[in-house]
Amino acid sequence: MKSQSVKIGLVQMGCSADGEANLNKAIQSIRTLAKQGAQIICLQELFTSLYFCQSEDHANFDLAEAIPGPTTDRLSAVCQETQTVVVASLFEKRAPGLYHNTTAVIDADGRYLGKYRKMHIPDDPLFYEKFYFTPGDLGPQVFETRYAKVGVLICWDQWYPEAARLTALKGADLLVYPTAIGWLLPEKASFGVKQHNAWKTIQTAHAIANGLPVVSVNRVGLEGEIEFFGASFVSDPFGEILYQASHDKEENAVVTIDLANNEETRRHWPFLRDRRIDAYDGLLKRFDDK
Repeated sequence: MKSQSVKIGLVQMGCSADGEANLNKAIQSIRTLAKQGAQIICLQELFTSLYFCQSEDHANFDLAEAIPGPTTDRLSAVCQETQTVVVASLFEKRAPGLYHNTTAVIDADGRYLGKYRKMHIPDDPLFYEKFYFTPGDLGPQVFETRYAKVGVLICWDQWYPEAARLTALKGADLLVYPTAIGWLLPEKASFGVKQHNAWKTIQTAHAIANGLPVVSVNRVGLEGEIEFFGASFVSDPFGEILYQASHDKEENAVVTIDLANNEETRRHWPFLRDRRIDAYDGLLKRFDDK
């Protein structure tokens, strides 16, 4: 089967309180990866700021911006310059008092293709996202870029097989998950390895179940009481890990994936063929209480 190689760039970085510095760091990484041959470049969740959801502070709403807006305009110019597709996770101000955790996709000619709004919003200790983000109302999104059809989900969406399946069924060639996940410092010694393994396993399972590559890009570094654990990775459709970053370093990487493997894998493991779509009505219930 003829190769359909695509080079994916991953930007795993630490963030500061200086939004302009964060954006400039990301832009420099895009240029660096483009010189190394990257075609689709993925940034981590909310890369222009510190992870502000550790507290419920109304002042943090000032970090939000329109999409498209000033950051997507900056990135569009860089995409056109480097001929790369960029997947960029931002804090969206939709209207006064209405905000989303949103990822924009910009094509290699600088065109803004659209956005995906995070659908699953967590509310856990130091991850108080429900205070800030309205659940996404656009549904699963797939963007037909110059190099591939890119399906985008965001962080907490990673734990939901329904989200991955629906995005795959819309024709995605690969799934991309911008992420901000880390260890709470008091828990790391007891649960750190288990938490990372669970995070990696569930996403690798999405790759296998849907017969397509998964790209997960996490932030890194200590912010407040969270140690973001990096470990950005790429899985192929068979669950083989093609690349994994470290837990504690900023890293840029280019990973080649062959989209022809999607067809090859699905021919041998025809999960989409054998789905019993006539028997899945129960998925529309919160829980089957009889």
